[in-house]
Amino acid sequence: GGLSFGDLARLCSLTDGNLSRHLDVLAEEGLVQITKGYAGRRPLTTCKMTAAGRKRFREYLGQLERVLRDAAAEDEAVTAKAKPGLA
Repeated sequence: GGLSFGDLARLCSLTDGNLSRHLDVLAEEGLVQITKGYAGRRPLTTCKMTAAGRKRFREYLGQLERVLRDAAAEDEAVTAKAKPGLA
């Protein structure tokens, strides 16, 4: 169902203005869907990832995992080359 704008702002620790700009860019790319409506008499903006947004996010996580694996492998190689007693 998505998250309310207010909840998303709190979770991301962003100001309303900063979050609004980020969401505008993501919406222009078709990665999030912004729905404006009401909860009773109060305005309610809801943000939801699109299928394309979920796909791009999974791709990003895959890239991040590769970076972490490469960094861990590099750390292991450096440790293996280190001379005993000079750590």
